[in-house]
Amino acid sequence: MSENAPSLFTRIISRDIPAEILYEDELCIVINDIAPQALVHMLVIPKQEIARLVDAGQADQSILGHLLLVAGEVARQFGVDDAFRLVVNNGADAGQTVFHLHLHILAGAKGSKEFLEADIGG
Repeated sequence: MSENAPSLFTRIISRDIPAEILYEDELCIVINDIAPQALVHMLVIPKQEIARLVDAGQADQSILGHLLLVAGEVARQFGVDDAFRLVVNNGADAGQTVFHLHLHILAGAKGSKEFLEADIGG
């Protein structure tokens, strides 16, 4: 895919690619991960395309905070608010495969070693 081509997530947001959207507002969407690493594995994706967390600047502060608040709200809605992980991969060497910033919400493994040490790509 060329550097200027829309990301997979941009194509999902624009409805060019189907996905089960669990939550949506004017700033972001939440979908289930297609390759879950936990019983619950959702992605919080900003509609604004930011490639990596380190590419965000001061102007992105409110959207970054919004993503965290949405993650908490979605965790409550899906009944996993007592115990979940929030993961952001930054760069290929950290496991990022889609270069459109997103947060992984992972839950449902009750603190198992496998869950806590899971290699979360995406």
